[in-house]
Order: sequence, then structure tokens, then C-alpha cells
Amino acid sequence: MGTRLLVDEVLSGSHQAAARAISLIEDGAPEGQAVLRSLHARTGRGYTVGITGPPGAGKSTLADALIRDWRGHGHRVAVVAVDPTSPFSGGAILGDRIRMQDHASDPGVFIRSMATRGSLGGLAPATSDVAKLLDAIGYEFILIETVGTGQAEIDVVGAADTVVIVLVSGLGDTVQTMKAGIMEIGDVFAVNKADRGDADRTAAEVKMMLGLNPQPGGWHPPVIRSVATTGEGVAEVAGAVADHRRYLEQHRLLERRRRDRRRAEILHLVELKARGRALEAVARSGRLDELADQVYAGTIDPYTAADEILRAAPP
Repeated sequence: MGTRLLVDEVLSGSHQAAARAISLIEDGAPEGQAVLRSLHARTGRGYTVGITGPPGAGKSTLADALIRDWRGHGHRVAVVAVDPTSPFSGGAILGDRIRMQDHASDPGVFIRSMATRGSLGGLAPATSDVAKLLDAIGYEFILIETVGTGQAEIDVVGAADTVVIVLVSGLGDTVQTMKAGIMEIGDVFAVNKADRGDADRTAAEVKMMLGLNPQPGGWHPPVIRSVATTGEGVAEVAGAVADHRRYLEQHRLLERRRRDRRRAEILHLVELKARGRALEAVARSGRLDELADQVYAGTIDPYTAADEILRAAPP
């Protein structure tokens, strides 16, 4: 299928066409890049919400409940659920077939599971590009649920407008150990499963930690007790996301966040393209093994070897 036809089908609302386009983007295919180029001017209208937190906190259940709340207000919602990579197939261990089944037949909801493919930071490499595609299609909320690995899951802050941190009551000292990681990137905190354990104590600990390390700009992240399985606190979480969005817009911080994100994206693409050209230069030179032997023998250093390869490469 040609790129123009695929783009037309995606814009017509075809979930099948969107799924094909996302697969091309995940694979790094030129056709995927062509689709993104064609749709870029349509981006910037949707609002991206990241959900992260430790395993077992109920991120998927809260995401499911937020979808229901947003759909109840007539919003179109897309979900990118990032899962661990299978060591056998390379795909996502958990798929959209077994999560959020209540929304599977809703034409106003699009759910896609993506494998991390070895990437650290809680997101798949193509997460941001897929979110842009879903934004361009016209989804008003794009929900990104990270894989759930703990402190290292900070990449979501570079992909989302608002980050919701989901914790679970009774974490105790675990909250303290998370201070240097995901606790510092949250815009909204949900102490989930508040019907179990000591939710009040956990919420108090989170508030105390947030007070010790306030966010720049004046936003004070709310800490909300929720029971996502029953819907308790879900409207409050959705309301806190809306409040944070209004705050960002009123202080022109949303515009700044998105511009900074585009700047980082350009630098990332430059790095990828430069690396690709460097590898091509290595292949064309045919001298890698020879230079490796010289470095091993100590006759030259690796920096000189790299400079020799790059000097021989065309600009």
C-alpha cells in the first residue's frame, strides 16, 4: 500500500490502517517515517498523559478507569501500553487482547501494546512517534502506560504533557527509596488500592516528600486516594489532570514543554542519522579489523583509529 493511501485510510478513522502505520513506525521502516512526515502538521491538538509507577500498583486498572471517565465526557481516547519484551518472539509479553477489554469494541478508543525491545526507561523506542500519529488522527487524550520497572522509568516525562504516578498503599519505606527516581517527575499522584493497607499514611509520606522537593513553576502535585477497581477517586484523578493542563496553559508552560520536546527529538534524530553515517563510513573503509589489530598491538590508540575512518568518509 502506498503512503498516500495509507495516510488517507488512517485519517478516515480506520483502526486497521492505524495499526499498520504503527507497525511500520515500530519497525523503523521508511514508510513509517513517510506517514509521520505527512501527518506532522496535524499534531499538537491531543493531550498526552503518562501513567507510571511500581509493578502491582494498578496502573492498567487506573488507565482503564480513566478511559471510562473520559469516554463518559465524549472524548476520543488512544492508549499506548508499553510491556516487557518477550525473549522468544521479541513482541510484547502482555498484549492489548488481555487488557482493557471493556473498550475493545468502542470505536472511540484505540489501544496498542508495544514491546520495550530492550529499551530502558519504561517506554518503547517508538512510543513518542506513535503518540504523535494518534494525536494527528484526532484522539483528544493519548494515554501512555509505562512498563512498570521502578526508579528508571523517567522517559515518560519526555513524552507526556502530564505524568500520573500510581503508588499503592502500604509501600512504607519503598516510597523513600523511590525519591531519586519517578517521584520527582510526577504531576499528579494516585495512591491506589486505598481500601487496602494504610492509605492515609502513604499519602502523608508522599506529601511530605513532595514538600521537601517542590516542583519548579509553582505547581503543587495533588495526592489522591483511589480504588480503581470500584471507580473511587478516578474522577478526582481525571480532574487533577485537567487542572494541571489548565495550569500549564495559563502559564504558557505547555507550549514550552512541547517545544523542548521537539528540540530533544531533533537532537535525537541527528544523533541517529550521524551514527548511521558513521557506521556506513566504517563499512566503506574496510579497515576496521586492521585498525582494531593496531589498537590491540598498541601502535595506535582507538581515538586515532576513529579519526582515520571519519577522515576518509565523505562529508
